[in-house]
Amino acid sequence: MSNIFDNNVYCDFSANAAKALAGKDILLAIFNSTGEQLLAVSGQQGLTINRSADAIEVTSKDTKGGWKAKIAGMKEWSIENDGLYVPSDETHKELGKVFDEGGMVCLKVINAKDKKGMFGGLAVVSEYSMEAPFDDAMTYSISLEGNGALVDLTALSSEDSANTTTMPEGM
Repeated sequence: MSNIFDNNVYCDFSANAAKALAGKDILLAIFNSTGEQLLAVSGQQGLTINRSADAIEVTSKDTKGGWKAKIAGMKEWSIENDGLYVPSDETHKELGKVFDEGGMVCLKVINAKDKKGMFGGLAVVSEYSMEAPFDDAMTYSISLEGNGALVDLTALSSEDSANTTTMPEGM
């Protein structure tokens, strides 16, 4: 009879905590303008993925119990990223160019530990701020607003998943 990890009495690798993701391992990456190279945005410290849907009220006089009734409407997503600003890095040059020209950027959120894509999509750069305090490092903050769906790369078919294996150099 097998006694793996003492039957998980005290080393339960199936527990949720053992499966949780560390935020430090999740990176935002963008494709360069030719789409040939995926670049991890340099200096990253924070990353927030926002997903929301409009709630459309469909309450009428015959809605039961006096409660409002709603249905889901249009959905949207955005990503906010901040960190140390490295002006010489190719990613910040690319993001600045996209912002200045009002173009779009193809992005990918990556689990760097597992070397797997998590989400991908096309976005506009709606905000790109820099801060240079007297007594601290220069930082950036960027807001990316989705154009179309934010694709869950972990839920793709095997065929599509095989086509989304690009990782930033050095990973």
